[in-house]
Amino acid sequence: MGKYITKRIILAIVTIWAVATITFCLMNLVPGGPFLSEKAISPAATEALEAKYGLDKPFYERYLTYISGALHGDFGDSLKQRGRTVMDIISSKFPVSAKVGGIAVLMSLLLGIPLGVLAAYKRGTWVDSLFSVIATCGIAVPSFVICTLLMYAFGVKMKILPTLGLTSWQNYLMPVFALSAYPTSYIMRLMRSSMLDVLGQDYMRTAKAKGVSQKVALFKHALRNAILPVITYLGPMIAYTLTGSFIVEKIFTIPGLGGEFIKAINGRDYTMIMGTTIFLATFMIIMNVIVDIVYKIVDPRITLK
Repeated sequence: MGKYITKRIILAIVTIWAVATITFCLMNLVPGGPFLSEKAISPAATEALEAKYGLDKPFYERYLTYISGALHGDFGDSLKQRGRTVMDIISSKFPVSAKVGGIAVLMSLLLGIPLGVLAAYKRGTWVDSLFSVIATCGIAVPSFVICTLLMYAFGVKMKILPTLGLTSWQNYLMPVFALSAYPTSYIMRLMRSSMLDVLGQDYMRTAKAKGVSQKVALFKHALRNAILPVITYLGPMIAYTLTGSFIVEKIFTIPGLGGEFIKAINGRDYTMIMGTTIFLATFMIIMNVIVDIVYKIVDPRITLK
């Protein structure tokens, strides 16, 4: 177990370094510069700005300086939001995205797991068919379509929910639903197929033959094994949802990290783009490592190499 954890941590560090290097190289290969959008800026002013942010130095020197700073959590200053560092912006915006995403994750698990189990238990009935249709729609319909429908129905027509910002608990309802629609549907399908496979195993038939009640067999024996695929999916799902969907944040005007990332792209704020990309990639990699370890704890039979 210890060797596996050490190996996963080393691979995670190497992956993060690769993401940082690729991101830095791509940003430096983009045609133009971060100050092209400035109005009526002279060549002398452009040179002064490039010198201020170290953009006039050789590529290798800028790379070493950036990687060295990134190791200490310093992604440099924002090129557009003068006087603010990238980490200041991330630390102020990420909690907003994480709060909305965290509620969406909790909602996805609380709905997806029991509904998937119920669909497997009621296999072949109208309940199973209904849940299958709901899950398929949740996976197939894009989030921006769900957002638009929610805003039109509850914000424009019925006027019972606010559509902008996060000033009250009511503001969270539509963004959370839109964020959790896909993971809830995916978890439902995972749980259904996994539960059906587990219910057909020999030990489940043995438990039934020994007189174990259906509820005990279902929740004590079957659920623990059927939930393993969901645990595997938790890593990328939590990372994606907690960092917030850029589209959902943009539509509902949520002051989270997604909006800042889009603003950075539109404004050619290279340091902000690089810092956000590395931060989100690091978060996703860390979540995958944690999920791999939890996978072993939930099912000790698994051999980690």
